[in-house]
Amino acid sequence: MQSENLDYGPLAPLLGRWHGDRGQDRAPEPDGVEQSAYYETLVFEAAGLTTNAEQQELVALRYHQLVSRKSNDEVFHNESGYWMWERASGLLMQSFSIPRGVAVLAGGQLSDGGVLQVRAAAGDQQWGIVQSPFMQQKAKTLAFDRRLWLEGDELVYEQTTLLDIYGERFEHSDSNRLRRSN
Repeated sequence: MQSENLDYGPLAPLLGRWHGDRGQDRAPEPDGVEQSAYYETLVFEAAGLTTNAEQQELVALRYHQLVSRKSNDEVFHNESGYWMWERASGLLMQSFSIPRGVAVLAGGQLSDGGVLQVRAAAGDQQWGIVQSPFMQQKAKTLAFDRRLWLEGDELVYEQTTLLDIYGERFEHSDSNRLRRSN
């Protein structure tokens, strides 16, 4: 994989280290809903070009996201993965895993407004979610939707994860605004 002089298209502006302290997490609890303010660091690095089956060319960014609660500085989300873009079709992909026994391959496109949007769903043959037996039984992820865009010098995202947890369906949501720190 070569990363120099590649056209990363809509992914190029993401390169670098970002920090944000305006995060809002809405998560399920056995007796209701927890609302948490958080801060995070999100790092994007060039990962280069990959050719699949001598036909599909993808450029990729590797990323790592570390999220901590403001109330106690406890890390409650640690995610690593890749954002990929195929120039020929405009296809966007995001693959990631979290150390809860969950991995996601989401797909989508760049919208006219410059929003990178990807989605995945459990059981979807193209854009799926894989999870451990425990998570399938106790906190199953049914669907995932992430939107990411730039507003001036800020990186903004919103995401919704549909869960089957505590005997009901719950829309777990997160959002934040980050500033480049390098």
